[in-house]
Amino acid sequence: MIPATDLLLALRPLHVCVGPTGHIRQVGKSFVKLGIDDPTGCRFLEVFEFLRPMQPATMADLRRLAGQVVRLHVRSEPGIGLRGLVIDDQAGGVICDLSFGIAVVDAVHRFGLTARDFASSDLVMELLFLQEAKSSAMAASFSLNARLNGARLAAETEALTDGLTGLHNRRALDGALARLGQSDTEYAILQLDLDRFKQVNDTLGHAVGDAVLKRVAMILRTHTRQDDLVVRTGGDECVIVCPGLTDPTRLSALAGDLIRDVSEPVMIDGQEVSVGASIGIAVSAHAARGDPQTLIARADVALYAAKRSGRGRHLFWSPHMGDSLAELDMPVSAARG
Repeated sequence: MIPATDLLLALRPLHVCVGPTGHIRQVGKSFVKLGIDDPTGCRFLEVFEFLRPMQPATMADLRRLAGQVVRLHVRSEPGIGLRGLVIDDQAGGVICDLSFGIAVVDAVHRFGLTARDFASSDLVMELLFLQEAKSSAMAASFSLNARLNGARLAAETEALTDGLTGLHNRRALDGALARLGQSDTEYAILQLDLDRFKQVNDTLGHAVGDAVLKRVAMILRTHTRQDDLVVRTGGDECVIVCPGLTDPTRLSALAGDLIRDVSEPVMIDGQEVSVGASIGIAVSAHAARGDPQTLIARADVALYAAKRSGRGRHLFWSPHMGDSLAELDMPVSAARG
């Protein structure tokens, strides 16, 4: 017959045997993993602190807890809670069979415990495996969702972005105007068209023309605010929507800066390239609420008026210009160039 103490060592890696004097006579093999010195010979109540149901003061108090499940911790490791079943050994002492309870995950990671540190019949390692599998699955799910969201956002961004310049496209403009039309926000629209751009394309080639458009896009981004919408609507035409900006002085300064910087000659592939810009401006106060398309048309009319008056300048829309190109006092056939 295997002695009871040897049987406990084989079956219960976290047991504590306490003699009649209250001193620890034997501990399970896993106690060496808990970072405490061998407690054999020490007083049990000096090594462990009971949390509930009570803190026994004597060996008699401890024996009265026989048959109960208690909560306690090692005094030197108060952060790791333990559960214990107190058993009367019928020889004046007790056996306290311990486990980590809900703190097992922390204990395993903190002390490097393995399956050998638990009873063979204990399901804790299976539970830990399931926990790790669940965590891995959740992490994989989060990662997949993040990638899908990233791909969705990238696709949405691409759908609203001009492929050449990186500016917004007409689809983004339509959405922004629809939102502004439903709000109380005052705003301004600047229509910009490059002067002499067709000559650059025809004489120097489309590659140089594309480089010019990219440079213009950079200038527009440099001079506009974060909340402004900068759009390439096609060819050499751009639109800037400025929410909350309707002051004529500030809008004139913005238009002047854009025209000045766009008109600066630049070297591209060893050749000096020079274009200009004309800008038409319309302010929402001049249009009916919820009618941004009228404002776009008026900015376009002001743009053509600027080009016909000499190019390289900006004009604000005014009622005498009318609401369409057909109402301008000059033919439209020579407007572009």
